[in-house]
Amino acid sequence: MAAGAFWVKGVSAGHVYADAAAAPSAPVALVLGAEIYADDEPSPFVVARLEIARQLYAAGKVKAILVSGDHARWAYNEPGAMFRWLVQHGVPGTQVALDHAGFDTYDSCARARQIFGVRKAIVVTQSYHIARAVALCRKLGVDADGVGDDSARIYRQPWLSSSGRERMAVVKAMLDVASGRDPVFLGRYETSVDDALR
Repeated sequence: MAAGAFWVKGVSAGHVYADAAAAPSAPVALVLGAEIYADDEPSPFVVARLEIARQLYAAGKVKAILVSGDHARWAYNEPGAMFRWLVQHGVPGTQVALDHAGFDTYDSCARARQIFGVRKAIVVTQSYHIARAVALCRKLGVDADGVGDDSARIYRQPWLSSSGRERMAVVKAMLDVASGRDPVFLGRYETSVDDALR
């Protein structure tokens, strides 16, 4: 765990920002998925991520938003819920691309590069997760910076649980990169990000 934490911090150093205002510009914001409730509403953790992406778009720092999450079951659709939230909050639907096979952070970063052609992005997630997300994307060919949300810290128990799991997740991240594994699904090239950037 110590080696994984050291590796993640080293790769992401200088590429993590506290808020949207401090972040540099990039063509795309990559928003990583998390829990969606039974009524298809995003959890507060996801809403916090989406709000940062909305701010980046409104400030002209990104031109497109790629929402990546789990849609392995028809009844559970993280990217669909994320798309709806963004559109309801003023982001044109034409500027939002959906990745339905972002089953974990590694897959989201790998697919952003291989399937959606993303070469430079701002990754958005919670602050306890952002260093790992940036490190993975950078190792997988995406010139990534990141913005980490701290506002969801008010949900103390889930925040502490997720922060604790992150200690093991950095080990998995290091092993995934070392193995060079493919994401669960690859498939044909998707043009939705390209279309949003035109």
